[in-house]
Amino acid sequence: MLAAVGAPVPNTAHAVSVSLPSWKANVGYEEGEDWVVSKMQTGYPRFFIHLTIQELEREIMKKYGKNNERVMLFPSPATAKRCQKFFHDRAPNVPITAVRLLNLEPKMSSNDHDTVLSGVYCIFFPKEHFPIAKQVWQHTGDGISSRRGEFCLKALQDGYLQPVVAPGRIRSDSLYTKGPRRYQRGGSQNNINFLVNLPDPSPAGPIPEDKDYATFVEERFGRNLNIQLAEQAKVAMRRRIAGCLTDNLEPDEALFKSSQCTGGRHPGMTEDHVFLYPTGMSAIFNTHRMLRAHAEKEGRPPLKSICFGFTYIDTLKILEKWGPGCLFYGRGDSADLDDLERRLKSGERYLSLFTEFPSNPLLHSSDLPRLRRLADEYDFAIAVDETVGNVININVLPYADIVMSSLTKVFSGDSNVMGGSAILNPHSKHFDAFRQTVDKEYEDNYWAEDAVFMERNSRDFISRIDRINTNADAIATTLRNAKNVKAVYYPKYVASRPNYDTCRHPNGGYGGLLSVVFNRPEQAVAFFDALEVQKGPSLGTNFTLACPYTVLAHYTEMEWTAEWGVDPDLVRVSVGLEDTGPLVECFERALAAAAAA
Repeated sequence: MLAAVGAPVPNTAHAVSVSLPSWKANVGYEEGEDWVVSKMQTGYPRFFIHLTIQELEREIMKKYGKNNERVMLFPSPATAKRCQKFFHDRAPNVPITAVRLLNLEPKMSSNDHDTVLSGVYCIFFPKEHFPIAKQVWQHTGDGISSRRGEFCLKALQDGYLQPVVAPGRIRSDSLYTKGPRRYQRGGSQNNINFLVNLPDPSPAGPIPEDKDYATFVEERFGRNLNIQLAEQAKVAMRRRIAGCLTDNLEPDEALFKSSQCTGGRHPGMTEDHVFLYPTGMSAIFNTHRMLRAHAEKEGRPPLKSICFGFTYIDTLKILEKWGPGCLFYGRGDSADLDDLERRLKSGERYLSLFTEFPSNPLLHSSDLPRLRRLADEYDFAIAVDETVGNVININVLPYADIVMSSLTKVFSGDSNVMGGSAILNPHSKHFDAFRQTVDKEYEDNYWAEDAVFMERNSRDFISRIDRINTNADAIATTLRNAKNVKAVYYPKYVASRPNYDTCRHPNGGYGGLLSVVFNRPEQAVAFFDALEVQKGPSLGTNFTLACPYTVLAHYTEMEWTAEWGVDPDLVRVSVGLEDTGPLVECFERALAAAAAA
């Protein structure tokens, strides 16, 4: 049954998607119409601040805020200070004292029982400048998660979360100051783990038959999540991403079984080459931040980055807004490669090149071998977002210095937790230098409860990929055979398929994402409205999920997207695990509705 307008998808407190079940509802959301906005119980977490976090913000404002202020919350002092610096860079007319930082940290005695706790780090700013702070929340993905917000709200209400300095004061090191070091490594306050005297969790054991895993975790651990369990979950995830762990096992057993792995998916790869982040965009943002910090450490002048291909919008925004700017190649084809090579030969130099493989929503795959040759010759880094293709279908690491992924998507599948990862290629000629910078710059801000859920969700992700590949191939074939369909974008059927096949594993498929464009706009609307699947943002879910992508992601810039071949009426479909036959029939009924439009 399709969820109502504004309902969480799936129906859980920490859902990643939200139901916008009709074309009209998507337009209404973008237009801010009350009949949609007033019903929003949640939304995609980087765009919609979770209601629990909003409640936490209100409580903090009551205790520590000033008139005409708003507050935005971050998981560490370093992430909060980066928001503060963004204000000073993007709104220089805002007085430096008007953007202030307050650290709220647990004030509790310690003993031998290790339990996860967390502080929250607040940026107060003039409320009329909320859009500036929201850019940081959306683009960087470094805001607090809903589960962390839930914990901090309870801790604040119980009096355990208190300021480290008196309200209204600003510690001298909380203000941005100019200097050769743009990003300072956090001190002990960046550690999210504290010790606290709380009751022991109930003994480990099998999940009761009348409870699902989510309920079991919440009831068993509640606010008493053991640090060791959380750390085991993170190690298991890193080993799973590296390819050292392929079995669906509990963390303790899985870690024992995979402890001797030194090869993973690539010779020499281990979990030590994998870094976890709170979101996929956080992995991309912090990769860009690390590359800039590395160049600064080496004394190199600030250089633009390259966004190659029509990537997800926030990747481009990160490259444009943090640093000296970005060279954007919206098509990422051979003509763009020719132009890039001409620029490089003429003496232009760049810091890095970011690309998706394949791209979202056009499923285009860049010529990674040629990009690698240019990067080696002209000394820039290549960072590849492989979220859509995923490591089971494709192997892009030989051509990249860093590979990033949104674990929120197919790695999780359950659409109830966020996460991201970045892999440093151990065979990159830059590895040793990059590793030194990452070791200095990286901080683990991945909230422990999120890690526990993500680890459990990901145990069967390898087997899920095969089913999703089969279903997506069947849907793509069905759409291609429909008379009223103008174009189907799917790695198997686009012009850049040879580039995809270059990186495809021998048994790999073409992924679960595809897009479709109809001959006329009204056909797209009729198809979408009649499609009997969940509808909302995100992708990689275990259930099929659709959205009018351009409307939802680029509503105010459709003329711009059309320049790069992204149709205003494009419908994007993330194919799930349903039985293939009934799923195909569902799409056939929607196609019939489009034909009758």
